[in-house]
Amino acid sequence: MAWNSFATPLIGKAVRAASRLAHGGGSAFPGKIVERIDPQFLARTLQQLPLGVVLVSGTNGKTTTTRMVASMLESLGLKVFTNPTGSNFTRGVVSSLLAEVSLGGKLDADIAVLELDEAYAVHFVKQVQPDYCLLLNVMRDQLDRFGEIDNTARLLSKAAEATTGTVVLNREDPRIARLADVAHTEDGVEVRYFGLDGSLRSFFPSDDDMRTTVDTASSADTASSESAESSANIEIDDASAIAKTGENAEKSGDAAIAEQLPADVTLLAVGDHRASFGIDGETYETGVRLEGVYNLYNAAAALAVVRAVVADAQAMFLPFEQNVTDELLRQVGISQRMIDFAHSTTQAMIDAAAEVTPAFGRGEVIDVNGSPVELLLVKNPMGFRLSLASFTPEGCDTMIAINDEYADGRDMSWLWDVDFSSLRDTGVAMVSGVRAWDMALRLEYDQVPVNSVNTELEEAVSTFVNANPGTPKHIYCTYTAMLKTRAALGKIAEVADAGVGK
Repeated sequence: MAWNSFATPLIGKAVRAASRLAHGGGSAFPGKIVERIDPQFLARTLQQLPLGVVLVSGTNGKTTTTRMVASMLESLGLKVFTNPTGSNFTRGVVSSLLAEVSLGGKLDADIAVLELDEAYAVHFVKQVQPDYCLLLNVMRDQLDRFGEIDNTARLLSKAAEATTGTVVLNREDPRIARLADVAHTEDGVEVRYFGLDGSLRSFFPSDDDMRTTVDTASSADTASSESAESSANIEIDDASAIAKTGENAEKSGDAAIAEQLPADVTLLAVGDHRASFGIDGETYETGVRLEGVYNLYNAAAALAVVRAVVADAQAMFLPFEQNVTDELLRQVGISQRMIDFAHSTTQAMIDAAAEVTPAFGRGEVIDVNGSPVELLLVKNPMGFRLSLASFTPEGCDTMIAINDEYADGRDMSWLWDVDFSSLRDTGVAMVSGVRAWDMALRLEYDQVPVNSVNTELEEAVSTFVNANPGTPKHIYCTYTAMLKTRAALGKIAEVADAGVGK
């Protein structure tokens, strides 16, 4: 056994412990050190996993969908390694591994489910070829305005091309669906799709549809007072602006092309904490703990990749099940739980999806003095629009916190591509963050009244959550603002650990 099988975990764990003492939390620094001294550590460690690696990437929904896939696989009996705090770059994955490997370099897991940023996924697949690749969508994100979206699609194509088992694609996103062309199907790689029922398609416009209908405020004026209902039983009060934005998609050639692609899992209908999925010609209805229509579509994506893992486990284990002994299992490194996992039914997968809770800051609800406070991460026009459409402001207090640190993106001009007219009647109780005044100005242009502006985020959070006890509250925040908001809430309420898994 090579020297680094023992030395790397020891050195990495020591650096990680020192880093946590110095910084009071997790850090990518240990990953940087390990990459320098042992470049093969990542690949060598993940190669141990009998069921391989699931890579999840895309512009919107990575963290939530990664949590869904990991949670579902755990519910079905597997031991899962995942990058728990959303450290979605290669060094972050290495740092997360250091917390889990033994001093001998052993990773006690059956499968890894990893969230990777679009750009870092390219570097990851140069070291590790994923067995499964789930690609969600391509949207303009922060500075992505003039052609960068196509570059992002090219980056994701590298992940699809490197995948050795199954590529799972969003058939409703033309740029993602086209990545089936780069999958090595000639070598046995399977391509699966997840998709939407036609009656839901207008609520999920593509990036191109968003760009051609940026100025929807005037149409939303008349639509915001109407109930947004579809034949799919959507129960979202202020979704009409999103629906109007996406009507072009439903009438376009993209929709016709999507219909021709066979979806392994189809989101058929959504309601109040309920969803219906189409799988193998059957309809499965279930309650869900997730908030937001977009998270239910993420659940369809998660179901599709979990079905692929189960199918492979069935092919690997079930033909030999009758002849398997405990001694043979030990010799080949297979556990009984993997064989049990191979027996997972579609209903068991649906039940597992129903129990998934939101990732931190993604529809997470924190009780503060009897008021449910919901944290909603926003980072681009599409995500913000869908959040506003999914969470009705009536009967709730609203706060918006906008920062412009590196992780948020320096250019906040994308806020002008978001229609805030649904907040006119209720107003916004508090605006905070580094770019609070920019946000307040944006709201003024949409004639949304703002009660208070406070750039000191901790003070603003305290003021906001302590007002109107018992009233539900929504906080829309960029990434670093979300982290600081959770920290502020942690001083006055019980806030769960930010990890997605261990």
